[in-house]
Amino acid sequence: MFAALRHRNYRIWAAAGFVSVVGTWMQVLGVNWYVLAETGSATSMGFTVLLQALPTLLLSVWGGALADRLRAKPLLIVAQALHAALAAGLALVAVTGVGGLPAIYAISLVTGAVSAIEGPVMGRWCSTLVDRESLGNALALGSLTNSAGRILGMSAGAVLVAAVGPALLFAVNAASFVAVVVALFAVRERELHAGEPAPADAEPADRGIVAGFRYLLRQPVVLVALALSFVLGSLGRNYQVTMAAMSDGPLGGGASGYGFLSTVFAVGTVLGALVAARRRELGYGILLAAGLLASVLQIVAGLAPGTLSFAAVILPVAAAAVVIDTTVGARAQLDTDYAMRGRVLAALAVTGSVSAAVGAPLLGWLSEHAGPRETLVLAGTVTAIATVVAGIGLDRLRGRPLRRRVALALAVPAVRRPVRRVASTAARVVRPASSAVRSVRPVRAVARIVRPAGGDVPAGRPVLPRPATGRPRAGREAHECAACAPRRARRRSRLTGAARPLDQPAECPRSG
Repeated sequence: MFAALRHRNYRIWAAAGFVSVVGTWMQVLGVNWYVLAETGSATSMGFTVLLQALPTLLLSVWGGALADRLRAKPLLIVAQALHAALAAGLALVAVTGVGGLPAIYAISLVTGAVSAIEGPVMGRWCSTLVDRESLGNALALGSLTNSAGRILGMSAGAVLVAAVGPALLFAVNAASFVAVVVALFAVRERELHAGEPAPADAEPADRGIVAGFRYLLRQPVVLVALALSFVLGSLGRNYQVTMAAMSDGPLGGGASGYGFLSTVFAVGTVLGALVAARRRELGYGILLAAGLLASVLQIVAGLAPGTLSFAAVILPVAAAAVVIDTTVGARAQLDTDYAMRGRVLAALAVTGSVSAAVGAPLLGWLSEHAGPRETLVLAGTVTAIATVVAGIGLDRLRGRPLRRRVALALAVPAVRRPVRRVASTAARVVRPASSAVRSVRPVRAVARIVRPAGGDVPAGRPVLPRPATGRPRAGREAHECAACAPRRARRRSRLTGAARPLDQPAECPRSG
């Protein structure tokens, strides 16, 4: 479960990442609640999420190209400094009120732009901290770090935002980026694990953005996984909107209820990260199972009568969401070339940002006009259908292994049925004395014993016994004679392993 922690660089980075994640989720809660308190509109809160995700559509692909061509460390140091300055700006706006909501929106937009450049660089940098065999485990542990930080950040943020307001949350996030900068300097670059770089004679066009898109178009399986991730992320993942709408509406929990649901969701993400870390390999079957589970439970969440029942349902939903994210991230990196990893991660970041940009305002609008419960039921139904369609597509692209397994399980040849009947009959009647006889030999012996009285038997084809009915078959009446007794004894000896009788049989009066 913790194989990636064998690497010193990863241990340092995981500790710094935990500190940063705590501050990040405190800021997320503070921004969402600040906007909701100022406007009273879930749509406005969704618009804030849109502003943070929108720059990724334009800048993330450039960040992916930079990640594949430039050194990651200087870029990451600059990005952390900018994040700290922007968080300090949010704290200043929350304390003084200067700028109001327009300033919050502007800072959110710039924060999204910095994250768009930083995301692919960060992803490629993290993949070099461990070897290829530990990459999936490192991604799962990264989800665990994010989930644990989310628990602490959301729970502490819920207490602080109710006590002193969101300004302190923004200040804590600004200070948390210092830990990331310290970790960047502490990592030993000579211990980094890099894959095969791009060829030295590669043309600049092969290292650009268009080359990345062309490469992805030749990876249909990865494209289907990204498409499913988009649907699940847009309609089934934006719980910061739906939980706030449910808490402020049908559940009547208010700010404390929203903080409680956010903490429960974070606990679920920890459980999901542990499940992903325990698996030796994260395949597409896990992705489909988690997507279908999350979709069905989302429908159930829309029907939950109270806060506790709603929390009980979103706990496994959060776990499934982390398994989905970890699996998509692992397959996107392991099933593609290392030279394209930055641009592939950029495509993954674009998928997540587009899903947030589309899903958050859409879910907020639906929550206001159709109701939060109806929104959850409708979104869960759509994501369930999308998961089934993606499963069919992946099955075809990967050679239809599921169809073959189902066909082998359902299409049983007729000759196998009597063989199974013989095996069950032999298991009930014959009790071999040694373990060596408990193989297929008794079944074959029973098949050789039973012969129809009269009538030809095709060579090499055993005639199988019929179930006992309590009456002897016609022409097969039981009889005891001195001629047939030794023959029966020899047959019993073959079944039980006993000593074979030496008596030679006489001629049976019934033969002839």
